[in-house]
Amino acid sequence: MRTPPQRGRRQGRTTSRELILGSARKLFAEHGYAATSLREIARDAGVDPAMVHHWFGGKEELFNACVELPADPAQVLGHVGELPAELRGEALLRALLTLWDSPAQPALLALLRNVTGSKAQAALIRQVLFKRMLALAMAGLPGSAAELERRGVLVASQMIGLMVARYLLRAEPLASAGHDELAALIAPVLQHYLTGPLPGTGSAVPGTGHG
Repeated sequence: MRTPPQRGRRQGRTTSRELILGSARKLFAEHGYAATSLREIARDAGVDPAMVHHWFGGKEELFNACVELPADPAQVLGHVGELPAELRGEALLRALLTLWDSPAQPALLALLRNVTGSKAQAALIRQVLFKRMLALAMAGLPGSAAELERRGVLVASQMIGLMVARYLLRAEPLASAGHDELAALIAPVLQHYLTGPLPGTGSAVPGTGHG
């Protein structure tokens, strides 16, 4: 009687959950939310599909678990909010580039691929971007809530565009550019969005050198 082949290491329920999350992050990053099925995730993780439902309930709940940032936002961006306002554009860019060029990249690609997903997924990603990341980098900046939200959206649009071009499309010269080169090209734009005068506001953030 032939013994069925082993499908991989199984060291308890916690390990199974971690394997499912790892496979889900990889497949969501490679194929996007809509094209990835729970059965494919279970097959990649080497577990029964029922185990996926046991731990996460459904596909959206699993995606929600996957988009928890693979690094503590406070550790990545907390220092940016402590800097003088005029230094934050470059500091924000360098912090995010360092994060993206780390082992966290597959999980971040999963986020990026799903920016245009369902309303629920888009809302979740907005929460990740604005409430967990940009809020740290923009801490203490003066302005009304509406103005700060406007600045945050502009910063996010620039950063998402860069990440799509560099990490998803692999567009040159951005894909192979070093952090110093990208800082020289893009940090001034981010700085303007953070503290420069914007149409409709009429003024820059005081003390940041914008005239």
